[in-house]
Amino acid sequence: MANSTMVAEFSLTGFADERHLRLLLSVLFLLMYLATLLGNLLIISATTLDQSLRKPMYFFLRNLSILDMCYVSVTVPKACVNSLTDNRAISVTGCAAQVFLVIYCVYVELLFLTIMARDRYVAICQSLHYPVIMNHQFCVWTTLVSLLSGLIYAGVHTGNTFRLSFCQSNVVHQFFCDVPSLLSLSCSDTFNNFLLLIVSAILVAGGSFIFITISYIYIFSTVMKFPTRERGKAFSTCVPHILVVSVFLSSASFVYLRPSGASDILQGVILTVFYTIVPPFLNPIIYSLRNTQVKKTIRKIHFRFIHMSLRSKHL
Repeated sequence: MANSTMVAEFSLTGFADERHLRLLLSVLFLLMYLATLLGNLLIISATTLDQSLRKPMYFFLRNLSILDMCYVSVTVPKACVNSLTDNRAISVTGCAAQVFLVIYCVYVELLFLTIMARDRYVAICQSLHYPVIMNHQFCVWTTLVSLLSGLIYAGVHTGNTFRLSFCQSNVVHQFFCDVPSLLSLSCSDTFNNFLLLIVSAILVAGGSFIFITISYIYIFSTVMKFPTRERGKAFSTCVPHILVVSVFLSSASFVYLRPSGASDILQGVILTVFYTIVPPFLNPIIYSLRNTQVKKTIRKIHFRFIHMSLRSKHL
């Protein structure tokens, strides 16, 4: 890596240039980060401790929560610290690590959302065969395939990016290192990199989108045959998932598929926030706080924690 670049370190632009706006956004994103960690930690605790939540749906929800905690921790803490201290430098190694981890988390998140769509399809359209199709072995294997294939996918893109020469500006117009921003800084021929990025994004994101869309077409056609009282319950488990998938895919696709210089920096940062910070923040709310079983378990954990705190004070 050191032989292929003339840049010793990169400089991140952060959230904003104005100090007061930078401080405001840093505090806002730091609060969102802490809320994301707390919300996902509650989901992990609830789906692990409650025996009634040992179903495939909650198995994937727990995996998604663990991934979201890692995903948001890759970019937000360092970005907030850099903005508050006005130290925007990041080493080439640190930049490469961010690129690898962000791509890895985005890839695995897409696969998890796709598997969860299949889970809803089987639960609604093939409910009698649900325990057989969505068995524990299937859940474990699909999770392992997602995690391991993500290593290959992220490794290829990271290696392909950092074998380029960076001999021009070292300013990354983003609050973390991402491939599109780095490609615009390279003085090498980046056509093959852009081609690989676009083709892989179309295959992965487009394939997931098509699979999820087809699944929900079948789901909605089946739900419309249900009695009116049961439709609301079925729709309540599907609509939030569609909302997160739509926001995640649309913002990520626009950032990664847009031509270099096609959009201003502020717009690019805002769109990046929508696929790096917003989904992990919203997932605990839309997937769990709308679920009666999970809410009951979270209340039990909350009351147990209060009881233990009061008991320790008396002792």
